[in-house]
Amino acid sequence: MNFNKLFVTFFGAGLAPQAPGTVGSLAALVVGVIILQFFPMQTLFLLTLVITIIGIFEINKYEKATGIHDDKRIVIDEVSGMWIALMLAVATASSMSYAYANEIAIVVSFAAFRLFDIWKPSTIGTIDRKVKGGLGVMGDDVLAGVAGGFLTIVILMGLDKVL
Repeated sequence: MNFNKLFVTFFGAGLAPQAPGTVGSLAALVVGVIILQFFPMQTLFLLTLVITIIGIFEINKYEKATGIHDDKRIVIDEVSGMWIALMLAVATASSMSYAYANEIAIVVSFAAFRLFDIWKPSTIGTIDRKVKGGLGVMGDDVLAGVAGGFLTIVILMGLDKVL
């Protein structure tokens, strides 16, 4: 396996025979949580930025080599989106006063990101359908990550009011 395929499949997570996007998101979640255990949030932010930018170019190379746009094996876009949702959720959870806020944030950020990534409402769907190449593949997941992160924030704040 060459670097390009290793990168766009997030070290093979996208090669899962069933639900590669969900497997890629789950792998990203695990790696993101591990990174946050050992490094500050800024490190995950910078990694997300770098992976997103490199991802656009690597996806363009992959699509040119395979002739397939938005191949289901490409999950590096899920990594960027999942990490964005995770960062927003964990940053908010740190200010919550109830028990297990961080754990709830992790689980809800995954579910919320997957919701927006699969559903693709509004601008997320427009980008997915109309923007070609790596920018389109990465763009809809970045927006799904932002939307999933904001939904998680709303849920965490709601729980803070009732718990």
